[in-house]
Amino acid sequence: MTRRLQFSRLFRQSRAAALALLLILTCLPPLAAGDNDWQDLHERVRSGQLVPLPSLLDWLEVHYEGQVLEVELEREDGRLVYEVEMLGPRGQRVEFEFDATNGQLIGIEGVGIDDMRRRP
Repeated sequence: MTRRLQFSRLFRQSRAAALALLLILTCLPPLAAGDNDWQDLHERVRSGQLVPLPSLLDWLEVHYEGQVLEVELEREDGRLVYEVEMLGPRGQRVEFEFDATNGQLIGIEGVGIDDMRRRP
């Protein structure tokens, strides 16, 4: 593996870890009350109850072109949902929603979504 590919993979992993930490730090108060919320969330990811955020970010990178602006974990209609906002190549903002328990893409909102799709 070349140094450039190694750096690119390391950069993606670091970015995903930073986004996951940001998600944990910013989204815990709405999910539950208490000082150990981050531990509960971490345990749910570790035990397979929640999909790890890096796997969703990897999926987005393969299928859509753009830069991740914001990630949130919210409770909608009784289920946990990852919301990932991306900035597309033409400046469009698109929000992707994933079911946090199985990783299924459940919605996309925005303008110019097709311009962001990666072609095989």
